[in-house]
Amino acid sequence: MALNNKVIYNIKELQEQYEFLTKNVIVYFINITKRWVDYMEIINTKLEGVVIIEPKVFGDNRGFFMESYNQEKFQQVGLKYKLIQDNHSLSVEPGVLRGLHYQLNPKAQTKIVRVATGAIYDVVVDIRKESPTFGEWIGAILSEHNKRQIVVPKGFAHGFCTLVPNTNVLYKVDEYYSKEHDRGILWNDPDIGIEWPICNPILSEKDKVHPPLTGADINFQYGDKI
Repeated sequence: MALNNKVIYNIKELQEQYEFLTKNVIVYFINITKRWVDYMEIINTKLEGVVIIEPKVFGDNRGFFMESYNQEKFQQVGLKYKLIQDNHSLSVEPGVLRGLHYQLNPKAQTKIVRVATGAIYDVVVDIRKESPTFGEWIGAILSEHNKRQIVVPKGFAHGFCTLVPNTNVLYKVDEYYSKEHDRGILWNDPDIGIEWPICNPILSEKDKVHPPLTGADINFQYGDKI
């Protein structure tokens, strides 16, 4: 597990690498195609429906202003989701890893994830059966500086690792949380082979015991509406 071919074992090394990562490593395993509209840039990835959004930011000596979400404008570029809930997580330490999470149908969720303060390495995995990219993943740095957002459709597992202290992650979803449908996949499943930026993350007890992809409870099929 490495970024820039450097295996990172502890929090100190993770923080030392953050400046390099933000300057040199933005998005991994992405077949990049971009399209500009007058208020955002859309970056398509190799995973169907998983896109990275770069909002237009207006800055001056006071600070900045941007639209983090505009339903009409999102729908104009094909992101036609009815978002009904905002979630907010704070991770006090760097090296906190949350994931890989998803909800089963019929309570599956689409998420739009962004960082208010701090920075994360954000990962999305295709878990749709019969998908040509089943089990494949992409990763991207989202931070308060680049202001990128990532769209995680239904049928994909999601997780992230914090890169700096006091990281606040915000995400909108189009379905309410359902404990009955809540599922997860082991963060370091070797069959997926995610290159996380740290080998010894801070995990919840729940995230330590998720099954690998081969044993996960999945009811998504390639071709389902995402």
